Amino acid sequence: MHVLALGSIALKPSVWPFAVGAMVADHASLLLGGLLPRCRILGPNLTRVPRCDNRSRVVSLTFDDGPHPELTPRVLDVLDQYGARASFFCVGRLVEEHASLVREMIERGHRIENHTWSHPNSFAFLPPNGLATQIGRTQSIIDQVTGRAPVYFRAPAGIRSPWLAPVLHRLRLHLVSWTRRGFDTVEKDANRICRRLVRNLAAADILLLHDGGERDTTHRSTVLLDVLPRVLAEIKLKGLEAVPLP
Repeated sequence: MHVLALGSIALKPSVWPFAVGAMVADHASLLLGGLLPRCRILGPNLTRVPRCDNRSRVVSLTFDDGPHPELTPRVLDVLDQYGARASFFCVGRLVEEHASLVREMIERGHRIENHTWSHPNSFAFLPPNGLATQIGRTQSIIDQVTGRAPVYFRAPAGIRSPWLAPVLHRLRLHLVSWTRRGFDTVEKDANRICRRLVRNLAAADILLLHDGGERDTTHRSTVLLDVLPRVLAEIKLKGLEAVPLP
């Protein structure tokens, strides 16, 4: 886009407003594509359970930012009570630190997926080699701990750059966002979180909650353990089954 625009200006200077406008529009579309987690401008992005139709009657419950040594085991117990299984998008350094907990998660029927090595707030601004390091290092430690390399990746906060899709392609990873999320990292009202997750709940939905993170873990634990049983009960009430991403 830049080469074409600059070439056009060089050949015919009077077209500069149109050329500059094209470059601005190009940058705006890239920015929009990176900031909107469910957008597909920058490449494939799963927002619903793949290979699933209404007859399958399944939803995928996903958790980000863990594992947390105190909260995650309690989440596992709640999931067991409802016969539910989930996909956990884990931070690589925490997988390394809590390897025995991660193996327990696998033994209890859950899946471990990739959520970067250290969950940097600047993830979307990293160059390609920085993205590859964050993601590749996590692939390696999860494979080492669980015996299975992840097949799905979720970017921190869902924000990504134009360089991400090629990196994921090389590592054979699929980008996943969500159908609906509870905003449980910032919301303090459990009723509102629950409503966001179960309103119009349907087969093939991907739901997002968090079982880890750096901020206010005590509050998050209280809210999550209030919300999760209610969400699981609603899933059962609608005749759906909570399963990991296939």
